[in-house]
Amino acid sequence: MEVAVYDTYVKRKDGSHLHFNIIVNKDTRFEEVLVFGKKYLQGRRGEELFILRKDCRFSHITEVIPRWEVQILRKGYYIYELEGCRGKKRDLNKECH
Repeated sequence: MEVAVYDTYVKRKDGSHLHFNIIVNKDTRFEEVLVFGKKYLQGRRGEELFILRKDCRFSHITEVIPRWEVQILRKGYYIYELEGCRGKKRDLNKECH
């Protein structure tokens, strides 16, 4: 399965940014990608964040890896946290909302 990776930066109220990738089936419409990003942000306790079209950009297409595939088949997307997402980088295979 080939997947599309969307590089996403969302501005926080304090001016810092959350940086994460939204990984989806390569045929997923951009509007759905934004919905998935919104779901992820809504699952972040204690923060009221919003994703805008300008915050999320297509990066590349790659072959899926097993830990992504499980979530993509189940929920339609996989979130990979990169920067500013509280704590160290983590694999959201079990934590993704």
